[in-house]
Amino acid sequence: LKPGGANIPVTEKNKKEYIERMVKWRIERGVVQQTESLVRGFYEVVDARLVSVFDARELELVIAGTAEIDLNDWRNNTEYRGGYHDNHIVIRWFWAAVERFNNEQRLRLLQFVTGTSSIPYEGFASLRGSNGPRRFCV
Repeated sequence: LKPGGANIPVTEKNKKEYIERMVKWRIERGVVQQTESLVRGFYEVVDARLVSVFDARELELVIAGTAEIDLNDWRNNTEYRGGYHDNHIVIRWFWAAVERFNNEQRLRLLQFVTGTSSIPYEGFASLRGSNGPRRFCV
């Protein structure tokens, strides 16, 4: 991960750096060649100068588009755990806050929680996680 790193103990002071380097190594280790091929192919189709003005979230919205979030669909396809239920006071507060959000804020919340701001064509019932179908969960 780092020259001489095997001889450096992990402490509170360097823990963040160690975790960042470990995550980067684990993510890149198996997909470097595939990622490079994907990026080369992408830039064959899209001029790099055109996309360099966007951050990752903005680029995702440009490519996938934005969808108007159907709050009823979202709420009807949400699962609750840890003692929460649709009528729990905290859940009522949550939905009241989400109702006051504009669509962009709702998309940002969705991206924060799920990792993507994309809503499947079929709606929230078809929301997927990294390992298959997964409902939005509170």
